[in-house]
Amino acid sequence: MVNLFSSSSLWMPWIVAIALNSVLAAIAIAVPKKLLTPAGLLHAVGLGILIWGTLGPSGYAVMMVYFLVGSAVTRIGMAEKEAAGIAEKRSGARGPENVWGSALVAALCAIGVLVVEGQIIPVEFGQTLKAALMLGYVASLSTKLSDTCASEVGKAYGKRTFLITTLQPVSAGTEGAVSLEGTLAGIVGSLAIALVGWGVGLIDGLGIGLCAIAAFVATNLESVIGATLQDRFDWLTNEVVNIINTLIGALVAIALYALAIAFGL
Repeated sequence: MVNLFSSSSLWMPWIVAIALNSVLAAIAIAVPKKLLTPAGLLHAVGLGILIWGTLGPSGYAVMMVYFLVGSAVTRIGMAEKEAAGIAEKRSGARGPENVWGSALVAALCAIGVLVVEGQIIPVEFGQTLKAALMLGYVASLSTKLSDTCASEVGKAYGKRTFLITTLQPVSAGTEGAVSLEGTLAGIVGSLAIALVGWGVGLIDGLGIGLCAIAAFVATNLESVIGATLQDRFDWLTNEVVNIINTLIGALVAIALYALAIAFGL
């Protein structure tokens, strides 16, 4: 086994992570347009340090693209959505609950990669497991951006929205509502993150397709949860649903990856 404390070089990614995220936090505080609440910024810094420390610049790049694109998409048609009462609270500024609702599953996958690389526990198929966890990381963020794009574009531009369980017409912003415009935007969003993950070397070409499929499945299942269960349980908040959504996305992608290996793809 490798002693994680045997070399100072093992600490260098964490030192870089702290320095980089401190600088970015200072910039975020200085800019007038806030993407995060003060508490949200603190939690995002912690998440950023974790991601850089475990997955390095590649994993960090995927997370940053998700955050920046997701924040931009949330602001599409903000004035109209606020007037209709269907906009995200705080004009889209993310709080701690949003940070972890979106990225908890990704963070767990990143920690899993660190465990495998450090051989803290015996891992018979280390490289395969590492690849599966990196796929789960990308797939969870691909799923979340798909959900964000589908929801926000659907609310802003969806001409006709339907309840996913009955296909009955409902107003935009209804839990479990889907639209053609939103669905297409969700597919584009999932592919965007998957392509970034492929571009930085976290996943291969097959992984792009697996992420897109997993995100589509998870996003639609999330709509089913919203239509059937969310109003029945007080604990099933949007943030909890987001965690479930991203977990489904990661698990579906990993399951498809396992099938691909089994069939020699």
